[in-house]
Amino acid sequence: MTAAAVSRPTWAHTPATFQRDLVPFWSNPAAGSSNLGAGTAPKGIAHSVAIASGKGGVGKSTFAVNLACALAQILTDRGRPDRVGLLDCDIYGPSVPLMIGLSGRPEIEGDTLIPMENYGVKVMSMGFLIDENTPVVWRGPMIMKTIQQFVQNVRWGELDVLLIDLPPGTGDAQLSLVQTIPLDGAILVTTPQLAASQVARKGGLMFQKVNVPLLGVAENMSFFVDPMGNRHTVFGEGGGQIIADALGTVLLGQVPLVEEIRACGDTGRPIVVCTPDGDAGKIFRAIAETVLPQLTKAAPREAN
Repeated sequence: MTAAAVSRPTWAHTPATFQRDLVPFWSNPAAGSSNLGAGTAPKGIAHSVAIASGKGGVGKSTFAVNLACALAQILTDRGRPDRVGLLDCDIYGPSVPLMIGLSGRPEIEGDTLIPMENYGVKVMSMGFLIDENTPVVWRGPMIMKTIQQFVQNVRWGELDVLLIDLPPGTGDAQLSLVQTIPLDGAILVTTPQLAASQVARKGGLMFQKVNVPLLGVAENMSFFVDPMGNRHTVFGEGGGQIIADALGTVLLGQVPLVEEIRACGDTGRPIVVCTPDGDAGKIFRAIAETVLPQLTKAAPREAN
């Protein structure tokens, strides 16, 4: 198969050429290839990590925002402030701006967008570019083009880590991302119950097919502790560990079902900012502490 066949956008394929060219490629990726399209990371970005889930409603964006803030806190403590980026690729339902306390429009210089920033995290989202009451009614090609532009036409500057919050599933957004930027890893977010974890496994298999390492699985809403101190597994238990084992990766942590996580997100102050020393804040921080060494083991793409 030629490189042109792979680089050609999916909507340019007929059913016959899709089956002939893309399906075998996804099933048998070239050894050592970093992603489907061998895209080039923007200058200055050392590591890129996808935050993904198979199913919606598992708290993936909440997890991404808190992980980004936790990473920014850790890197600031190490003398590297303003080195974390968060790209919100959920084009249809962007919620990152609300959760991280940002609004308004980003500045534009020429053809380049300047990311907005809060809590030491540089952020870009479709939520900055459309009115609150305006739905995005786009087909796949527009979604793919927008994600490519968010990666290549945003002035991210020097970043140690760019987190990419993907929409649920394994569709246009995911395909466009792996065609556009080399990913150093992916984190799967799931809840414990089978209905979510089974679909999360498919997301993990997709990343493995395109040679993106799985950094681990994060189990959200794992348990609830009542005022008497009794622990309740409202959504079942064990799903995150089962998926991690099945995919040959690790369970990064179990985030409890805590009202404060939701309340802080609704007011634009993530839990790791509101109460960094609380149980939930410590869990996000511990996950960040686990992820960073996995990234630094690999040589960064840009010398810092």
